[in-house]
Amino acid sequence: MSARYGMVIDLDRCTGCGACMVACAAENNVPPAPPSATPRTGLTPMLVHKVSNGLEGSAQREVFIPVTCMQCERETPCVGVCPQQAVEVDKATGIVMQIPQRCLGCRYCMTACPYHARYFNWWDPKWPEGMEKTLNPGVSTRMRGVVEKCNLCHARLHGAMEKAAAAGKKEIDPTDYVPACVEACPTGAIVFGNLADRNDPASRAADSPDAFRLLARLGTEPKIHYKSRQAWVRALAERGTSRSSEAKHV
Repeated sequence: MSARYGMVIDLDRCTGCGACMVACAAENNVPPAPPSATPRTGLTPMLVHKVSNGLEGSAQREVFIPVTCMQCERETPCVGVCPQQAVEVDKATGIVMQIPQRCLGCRYCMTACPYHARYFNWWDPKWPEGMEKTLNPGVSTRMRGVVEKCNLCHARLHGAMEKAAAAGKKEIDPTDYVPACVEACPTGAIVFGNLADRNDPASRAADSPDAFRLLARLGTEPKIHYKSRQAWVRALAERGTSRSSEAKHV
């Protein structure tokens, strides 16, 4: 049976520490941003937004919302506009894959993405002397002129598949495939798993009464879900995201 990998992020547990962003960058060989980079030109496949309820004084409340590629399952906007077939939905996993070797940098996908979760490489990757020794050998670096995004740490999936094959197994052990952001979260706010498996913790969390998805009205069926017991936080789901909102950057 095909998997549908996704995650559920508990916003009541997220402290906005940014550990998920740092782990994402380290795992996927995202280079340090040059001094001239801005929120619009930096690479942040996982970006933590801080949002307020708009009230003042003791009534003010804030929440941190980690935003990444929503892994849209139905009529995926970025897939439909790409002229190079550089974006594909893996039928076996449900992961929306970005293939930099095919990308010509037209940025149509960035325009089509309602979550602003895609980023253009404005510079060739460069690391401070010695830091190149820390690169993840399982993830290729990307050149300037291409778009990239979260792919749910696909290299980790490959590693889990190789381990299963070596053991003569057809199915991977779920504990062998955990994205870097999930592993790094100090509060356990992110639950990852196979949404197609009703017994998977992520699938059960996605079915919680407190669970919701951003811009669900668009009908793209994102596989990134959120949770909150606070009604005003759940109401944010249809407001969308904006690059002008306050956010933390690596």
